[in-house]
Amino acid sequence: MKIFNLLFFVLFIFFAALQYNDPDPYLWMPIYLYSSALCYFAAKRKFYPKAYLAGIIVYAAYGAYLFFDKTGVLDWVEEHQAESMVQTMQATKPWIEESREFFGLMILIVVLSVNWIYSARVTKNAKKA
Repeated sequence: MKIFNLLFFVLFIFFAALQYNDPDPYLWMPIYLYSSALCYFAAKRKFYPKAYLAGIIVYAAYGAYLFFDKTGVLDWVEEHQAESMVQTMQATKPWIEESREFFGLMILIVVLSVNWIYSARVTKNAKKA
């Protein structure tokens, strides 16, 4: 788990840095840095289950919005036949930008969920000992 968390700590800092020239860095930089900090603490065996859960809930709510938005993931799949999201790094089409953001949130949710579940196991095992 230490390697897992150190890897995502670095990746999420990198992802936050890539948001610098994004149209909404004020939103995405804190999103990635929040998860990065939680991964850093988890690598140091400091777990914050309530913080994981808060992140999961907020990211899932925002993900649902991006999924159903008029230029969101559903639009990308149904109206634009899930065209490639990686043709260029510039998202000139709104459904591409929102779909990328959605999948970024899904990565964050998975990582926080893994840490949340792992922290529950660590806590449970510590109580048994």
